[in-house]
Amino acid sequence: MHEALDEPVPGGSRWAYVFGSGLLFILVNQIVTGICLAFYYVPSADHAHATVGYMQKVVWGGRFIRGLHAYGSSLMIVLLLLHLAQTFLYGAYKNRRELLWMAGCVLFLLVLGMGFTGYLLPWDRRAYFATAVGTNILAEVPFVGGFLKAFLRAGPDMGTLTLSRFYVLHVFVIPALIFVLIAAHVFFFRQAGAAGPPLRPEEREKLPTEPFFPMQVLKDFLCGMLLILGLFLLSALRPVTLGPIASPADSTYVPRPEWYYLPAFQWLKYWSGSGILVGIVVIPLLLFALLLGIPFLDRSPERRPRRRLLPVLGLALVGVGVVSLGFQSAWEDRRDPAVHAKLAAQEAAEEEYNRAPFEPRELAPAGAAAVAAKLSPAAAKGALLFENEGCSGCHGASGHGAGGLIPLDGIGSQPAAALQALLRKPQGKMVEGGMEPSRLSDAELAQLVAFLREALKDKK
Repeated sequence: MHEALDEPVPGGSRWAYVFGSGLLFILVNQIVTGICLAFYYVPSADHAHATVGYMQKVVWGGRFIRGLHAYGSSLMIVLLLLHLAQTFLYGAYKNRRELLWMAGCVLFLLVLGMGFTGYLLPWDRRAYFATAVGTNILAEVPFVGGFLKAFLRAGPDMGTLTLSRFYVLHVFVIPALIFVLIAAHVFFFRQAGAAGPPLRPEEREKLPTEPFFPMQVLKDFLCGMLLILGLFLLSALRPVTLGPIASPADSTYVPRPEWYYLPAFQWLKYWSGSGILVGIVVIPLLLFALLLGIPFLDRSPERRPRRRLLPVLGLALVGVGVVSLGFQSAWEDRRDPAVHAKLAAQEAAEEEYNRAPFEPRELAPAGAAAVAAKLSPAAAKGALLFENEGCSGCHGASGHGAGGLIPLDGIGSQPAAALQALLRKPQGKMVEGGMEPSRLSDAELAQLVAFLREALKDKK
């Protein structure tokens, strides 16, 4: 307690020092609300959307808790950007604080990763198609792009295994890395001490010091309370929405990412062909390497912004560019009547779904696993393939549709050979809806067909 509370603050307490503590408040909010959501969430294509819908519409306070979590993720990114910008402007990465700065930069990437992995978990159409675009972009990275896409999707298509993988990354892997980096960040801060105002060294030495407690603690506490109050008001007055369940067959959906990924989304529009390598790999890596290495490039002890015009101008240019790209993306959507109308229709569909009462996803059989015991051994293996290959994402558990998905009516009455040929080479509306040729082995395909014939033999 002595080390934490009696630490001398050069120049005394300031409101400019509250960003780090504000981030801690929001992190605690994310942990608590995330645990509450995890009590109900099931990471599978059959149940993810239904469980989130149940939280939104049935569980007391569920929509409010989800709002705290959703708005908290955006607020954490805003605070991190402000914290990084302030540290950069104040030159607080100097004087044995290089590792402290680098840990903060990596933390920013991890928080962006949390936003990306968490976006898919509701499994509505907005989340599904935005994530599909994001993983397709990763595939453009030379050498490792195909591996990254296959790793995140757990296969060529998005389904239950994709959700499970994103859930593990969002709940276990990335948070563990964040905790490690936070511990390192705090350790490096304890070693280096408070940076103090951006003054000349001789001026800083003459500054009076003030212990961290009570005035800085009070400022940090008030800032945290204001942040939490803001989250409460946003969650109560502007509840987060949940759209209709993901439907890969909807080839007309216009995907748009969260606001913090809009600049990157717009940036990628300007690159095509061989230039993709430069746009999505070379330039972003160079910018991040420059950000990470700025303490080693700017070795002058000078910290005052007006005496460091070149670094400050570079930061301003990057900031203006990023904000401009975000506004450009929104402006182009408004300028194109067809896109604007489609986005408005998608928003209306979300609002309509949110006003509708909760309905269980499956009204008939509960899923392939629920009927597996009643199937032949080959068909039971086919039930697992139906789930693992993502078929339930379009056709529901066991292919019975419901919840706005496509039922496979009458398919069980077709000969096995005809079904195998159709799965190997989809036709007509199947192709238009996004159906891809099956890459299963002959033995696996036979098991899948056996499942379809047995599970749907009563469908007329």
